[in-house]
Amino acid sequence: MADVIWVYAEVSDDRITATSLEMLAKAADVAKAEAVLLGLAPEEAVETLAKYGASKIYRCADAIYGDYLTLPAAETVARLIDTYKPAVMLFASSYSGRDLVASLSARFDCGAITDVGDFELRGGSVEATIPALGASYQNTSTLTNDGTKLLLVRPKSFEPRINEQALAIEQVPVASGDYLRKLRVKDRVTVKREGPQLDGAKIIVSGGRGLKGEENFTILKDLAELLDGAVGATRAAVDAGWVPYSMQVGQTGKTVKPDLYIACGISGAVQHLSGMKTSKTIISINKDAEAPIFQYSDFGVVGDVFKVIPQLMDELKKRKAAK
Repeated sequence: MADVIWVYAEVSDDRITATSLEMLAKAADVAKAEAVLLGLAPEEAVETLAKYGASKIYRCADAIYGDYLTLPAAETVARLIDTYKPAVMLFASSYSGRDLVASLSARFDCGAITDVGDFELRGGSVEATIPALGASYQNTSTLTNDGTKLLLVRPKSFEPRINEQALAIEQVPVASGDYLRKLRVKDRVTVKREGPQLDGAKIIVSGGRGLKGEENFTILKDLAELLDGAVGATRAAVDAGWVPYSMQVGQTGKTVKPDLYIACGISGAVQHLSGMKTSKTIISINKDAEAPIFQYSDFGVVGDVFKVIPQLMDELKKRKAAK
């Protein structure tokens, strides 16, 4: 099955993750795309994978894959790889994806490439492009090992698109054995979230050290509400305790690609830029005319965010009232 690329499909918040659909789009461009879906999932999950490009889905809906970490999934995926030998298997660069790839790499005694932004097949090898130094330049890495190549893919590396395939499902036997039940999930905590989330948001209003405190993020939330957008933050703001980690954009936070990114009081550190520089349009507000963020902005406003944002909100309200 050398002309087939597999995608390990993940479920979060009762739906197939965006990164899974992004990887399917790329896989379908390069070769025949198939997906592996393990564990409990909503009824429409299989149809969603087929809608976005999977020509075949390997499926096992047993709860063991959610109740126990890594080992059951690694056993099942390894067995499938041994049987079908796809050319490449793609995993999201998530907690579960990284754990799985580490386990599979050790099992097959092969390398893996992490933080992949793009890739292509070259005969029996795969060449991956990896953003380096906060995506300030692109590096390449090649896997030439025999057998399936394992890649961990960065979120937002590809654009998901509808590419509907005929629905073909192969039921996979559940992994069994007491040795697979060593890492058990004891509890799950749901964090309450309000408003649009960073993942998938079309508009993001983000704040940095220039906001000067937790209380001043209220103005960003007000602006985001007017724009039907989400609020993000830099690592400095998160480390200061002003906002939760779930709002962090950057190399150690979320990678986003909205239609509009408004950077407020953000200097433009490499760590932050790596998570948002591919936004379609970037507007920056900073009182320092030499701030690095302006080099990556489509529009820049040199000014005090506490004066500029209220004026912007007033204008938005006027335009909405005039409609």
